[in-house]
Amino acid sequence: MSIETRLRRQDPVTGEDQPPSARKKKRRRFLAPPPPPAPREEGLTPFNARGTRLRASTWWAERGYYAPYDRGAPTTTRQAEVLNTAVVASPSDLQAPVIGTESLSEAAVRHDSFLAYEAGLVTSPNILVIGDVGSGKSSVLKTAYGLRPLLLRDRRVVVFDKKDQGGEGEYGDLVRTYGGEPITFSLAGDGVVLNLLDPVITGAGSRNQVQLLMVAAELAQGGERLDEWEREALRSAYRIVMRQAETDRAGAPPILPDVLAALGHLEADPADSYKDLSPASRERLHAAGLGVRFLLTGLLEEYGGIFDGPTSPGVRLERKLTSFDMSQLPDDGPAVPTVMAIANMWLLGMLRRNRGMRTNLLVEEGWHLVAGPSAGLLKSNTKLARALGLALVVAMHKIADVPPGSPAMAVLQEAQTVHIYRQSRAVDVERCVHDFNLDPSALTLIPTLSTGTCLFKRGAEPELMVEHVRSELEKRLTDTDQAMTTRGRS
Repeated sequence: MSIETRLRRQDPVTGEDQPPSARKKKRRRFLAPPPPPAPREEGLTPFNARGTRLRASTWWAERGYYAPYDRGAPTTTRQAEVLNTAVVASPSDLQAPVIGTESLSEAAVRHDSFLAYEAGLVTSPNILVIGDVGSGKSSVLKTAYGLRPLLLRDRRVVVFDKKDQGGEGEYGDLVRTYGGEPITFSLAGDGVVLNLLDPVITGAGSRNQVQLLMVAAELAQGGERLDEWEREALRSAYRIVMRQAETDRAGAPPILPDVLAALGHLEADPADSYKDLSPASRERLHAAGLGVRFLLTGLLEEYGGIFDGPTSPGVRLERKLTSFDMSQLPDDGPAVPTVMAIANMWLLGMLRRNRGMRTNLLVEEGWHLVAGPSAGLLKSNTKLARALGLALVVAMHKIADVPPGSPAMAVLQEAQTVHIYRQSRAVDVERCVHDFNLDPSALTLIPTLSTGTCLFKRGAEPELMVEHVRSELEKRLTDTDQAMTTRGRS
């Protein structure tokens, strides 16, 4: 045995040989002691805590197993919510159709009037879209409130279409996409006819028919209200016509020319409603009836082929998408507001008989519906429409043009969902900020909004800046620039 081997077996203190097990135990005394545990830090925070050791092997990374990672920044659960705003902190309903993306977070913004009403986010389903020409109003109406709601169950869309695009309304292609044809009105005699006394339009009872006749007469005289004698003369003529219709075996509903023939005649019935009137009062009532007859005669002569006969068979509202095409009617005069008032009354009658279908009523040129006598008719039907499942979606250019005390303003103020697009006039911007309780910073933001971007305000929630998005199919169907470009622009 060599000297080196003996020295390894001997005890370094006594010099005696030791067994192998003892040698191992003795050897451990020469190893470095383990490091003491690190003292526990008081007030441990994410910024002084050690994170998990991250793997950073280049060899494995080159083979696709895992890549080197940088050490992550400390965060909290609350701070990390912004990484998934569409689910954790979505600015709108997750069940509703998308209307666009929020400009700051790019999260999807969704809205549906009826779902928001059910959730208690709004107390009125009406929607208002305001902005200058070319700011993007028509695009959001056609897609967010025209096409996309039809994907939901028991939904329907009715459009009052006033914009001319290639000789017809701009919703013509959309209606044909759903297998229908627009209900077109024309002064050339090739359009449809609406009967103001059609029971399908007005529903059960006579009150709606008389109200519609009064609206037509007031529109015929430039929106000026009928006095009490004229209104009573019109009611008397209506009662005469309906009594004659009850005895008519043909059973066809009376038409507006029948009312004209009865105006000026005092009601003749067994009760003799006017037996206590003096001769002068009877003569005054007779003269009032003749005045209303002259008004409605002028309406029929100027707009023949629209109100002078039975309702055309092609006028149907049971389709998913229906458009009243008034693009070929003149902007001035009573034709457009009268058609809109009749169509609105017709729609309400359909909703009474066919409950359960939630309907968006789109009005592109809203001033025709919110001005004059038709505004009063619309205001009286707004609360009833809420019970029947009707959401009014109105697009307007200038809210400052609506008088504050008019029935139209009351209708607009009931809209708790607002899209505010670019406004160039300072007075319009100030009215929007004041009437819809926007943040004061909107005074400088609204005039600078780009096309397709709006301030979206719903109920008591703060406004969001939303950029409207469309699919390629929606761009083709909602293009309104065909007359200004060689090919459709989106």
